[in-house]
Amino acid sequence: MEAAPPGSSRPTEPGPCLSGQRGADHAASASLQSAAGTEPGRHPLAVAAVLPAGGCGERMGVPTPKQFCPILERPLISYTLQALERVCWIKDIVVAVTGENMEVMKSIIQKYQHKRISLVEAGVTRHRSIFNGLKALAEDQINSKLSKPEVVIIHDAVRPFVEEDVLLKVVTAAKEHGAAGAIRPLVSTVISPSADGCLDYSLERARHRASEMPQAFLFDVIYEAYQQVTYKRDLYAAESIIKERISQEICVVMDTKEDNKHIGHLLEEVLKSELNHVKVTSEALCHAGRHLQQIILDQCYNFVCVNVMTSDFQETQKLLSMLEESNLCILYPVVVVSVHFLDFKLVPPSQKMENLMKIREFAKEVKERNILLYGLLISYPQCLLPSTLEKLVISPWTSNDDQKLQESLRQGAIIIASLIKERNSGLIGQLLIA
Repeated sequence: MEAAPPGSSRPTEPGPCLSGQRGADHAASASLQSAAGTEPGRHPLAVAAVLPAGGCGERMGVPTPKQFCPILERPLISYTLQALERVCWIKDIVVAVTGENMEVMKSIIQKYQHKRISLVEAGVTRHRSIFNGLKALAEDQINSKLSKPEVVIIHDAVRPFVEEDVLLKVVTAAKEHGAAGAIRPLVSTVISPSADGCLDYSLERARHRASEMPQAFLFDVIYEAYQQVTYKRDLYAAESIIKERISQEICVVMDTKEDNKHIGHLLEEVLKSELNHVKVTSEALCHAGRHLQQIILDQCYNFVCVNVMTSDFQETQKLLSMLEESNLCILYPVVVVSVHFLDFKLVPPSQKMENLMKIREFAKEVKERNILLYGLLISYPQCLLPSTLEKLVISPWTSNDDQKLQESLRQGAIIIASLIKERNSGLIGQLLIA
């Protein structure tokens, strides 16, 4: 905990506002009005405080969170609240606590008769807790006693020895510059280690300062910063986590019987090899997909439809119909990659492209039902007979054609993995070539 600055006229132990101190409080309030450019008779600068108190006590190694540890039989956070309450020009104090400690905090407020205190639920991080406190001050809710301040103070719930003159200085500086915070001289030596763990250089302590609480900000400045940085960052992080979770399984749907070895099985093997962190399964689409329906029910959101026996989208359409009927895509976007094979030596791409470009129409239709349809064309040397393909599944690649097919399948696997991971709606209906 911080000690009071040397020579401070205020007591180090925050106590009640005694009659002998009220003159000083009024003087501070008048000073704040003057510093803010407020004329007599007009409303003073609106100031509020936010205290993040969602810590769980891990750094102290105690079961009780630090802010609730008793000091002379009284929780530490109560002292901090009292220190802020005795500053009469702080209108509202918002405390962010975890849901499990909400009732404990309410009982502390009631027992020690704290005033001007509002509670919000803390977030998973300190920054998120502060943001929740700022939102409570920003949102004019029905029956809410809070209103948006001009300046907000951010302070630690476990630092009760904060003096009014320090609060006044940071608020005044924030009013003038937009943001301000308390600092102190460096006591410890700050070093930068080299790559091998040895001392690289150390900071000159006389030229640097340590940042401390309290800090103060123009409310609009800090709130906008949290919205643009914290909020967007959280959204991007959440999107990334969700994409990662729903990309852990791929079902390769074959258009032939299960016991017939063909290039689709070879693609499956390459997918397993290239994506060793992803579960890859395969099912035949014939007989209405006996096990495919169960895979859909088990919430697999990624499908690779291998079209070997046909050159159109007949099998892909069957799969799309099953997905639409299952309502799987209500929760998350489902990716379907329609894979087609072509020997560029025998058939010019232009001859097959016209038929395959129908994928654009299908993609637009199913996009409305949250299904992302992509096309993939893989170069497939027709000289490789099914019997040869079966051997290639379990034997090394040898001939030049074998190596070309291997490279095409590998590139196809990379494209499939990227489409599934990114779920880019801008690429739906596109026919990619591996």
